[in-house]
Amino acid sequence: MILYGLKNCDTCRKALKQLPDAGLVDVRSEGVPTELLAEALAQFGDKVVNTRSTTWRGLSEEERAGAPIDLLQQHPTLMKRPLIQTADGLFLGWDKATQAALLKV
Repeated sequence: MILYGLKNCDTCRKALKQLPDAGLVDVRSEGVPTELLAEALAQFGDKVVNTRSTTWRGLSEEERAGAPIDLLQQHPTLMKRPLIQTADGLFLGWDKATQAALLKV
């Protein structure tokens, strides 16, 4: 299980704490593989782009109009976090549904 996020993101830290077997890939320093971004965009659509982030607010209207995959490659911190890759598929965010699916308590 791989968790794509930021090491200083509170939500990512909560997820990592509850998923001790998960490895963290810091998207700020390591980025996200293009194939994985394409798969996430196909599955979750525009929800992958966090339009409430500080990074988003710092973009111009012209930059915001770009293709989501290009935006995420240029600004990996725009990705909604965490993006969790498992053998069963992808999960976005750390909501009740994701927790129920991954923790199987």
